[in-house]
Amino acid sequence: MKSIVIKCGGSVMNELAPSFFDSMKNLEVAGYHLIFVHGGGPDINKMLELHQVQSEFVNGLRKTTNEVMEIVEMVLSGQANRKLATKLHHHGFKAIGMNGSDHGFLQADYINEQELGLVGEIKQVKSEWLKVMLDHQYLPVITPIAMTEKGVKLNVNADVAAASVAKAINAESCIFVTDVEGVLIDGKRANELDTVEIKQHIDSGEISGGMIPKVLSAVSALEHGLQSVMIVSGKNEFYDGSKWIGTKIKKRTEVLQ
Repeated sequence: MKSIVIKCGGSVMNELAPSFFDSMKNLEVAGYHLIFVHGGGPDINKMLELHQVQSEFVNGLRKTTNEVMEIVEMVLSGQANRKLATKLHHHGFKAIGMNGSDHGFLQADYINEQELGLVGEIKQVKSEWLKVMLDHQYLPVITPIAMTEKGVKLNVNADVAAASVAKAINAESCIFVTDVEGVLIDGKRANELDTVEIKQHIDSGEISGGMIPKVLSAVSALEHGLQSVMIVSGKNEFYDGSKWIGTKIKKRTEVLQ
C-alpha cells in the first residue's frame, strides 16, 4: 500500500488553494493513500488570549498545563479538525476527522512533566486502524493529541506526530505544507537538500527567518525514522502527476571526502 502523510500547519490551513487539492487528486490517481496530520497554533494562541490563559514555550514546545490543554483540545478537535475535514470533503475527498487520542490511536509518554507539563512524545501508533480506513478509501484527518497508558491526554508537536504516523505505516514520504514552494537558495528553489547542506545553508544565512523552523522540523522528522520529507506550498500545485514541485530533504547517507 503506497501512502503519503501530509502535515498541514494551522497558519496555512486557511490558505489552501484549489490547485493544492488538485495535486492531492493527482496523488490518488497515482495510487497513493493520503493521511493528514494538522496543527492549529495561531488559533490556539487566539483562544488562549481570549480566555486570558498564559502560555509559554520551552525549547520550541508549548508548556501545557491542564488549563492550556483544555484550550488546545478544544481548538484542534472542535475547530481545526472540523474545518480541514469539511474543506477536504468539499473537494471530493472522503475525509474522516479523528483525535489522535481516540481509542489510544497515538500512545505517548511525557517528555518532561516538570518542565513541559502535558506534552508528550509518541511511543506507538495503532496503524492497523489507519489501514482499515485506507482500504475503504477514506482519508484520515488526525489531531496531534495522544494518550498515555493511564488515559492522560498529551499535547504532541504536529511535525513529530506526522513523522511518527508516517514511520508506523511505512509511508513513502511525509509532506510538510507551508506558504512557500520550497527552500530558496540564492533566490531559486532547491529541488533536493540533505541534512548536512541544511546546516551549512543556515550557518551561511542562505536559509533564514521563518524558513529555519520549517527545515528544522523536516530534519526532526528524519531523526524520527523517515528517509525523506518534502516541503511544498499549500497555495500552489505541488504534484502534477509526474513530478514534484517543492524541496525534498533527505539524510546524508555517505561521508564526502
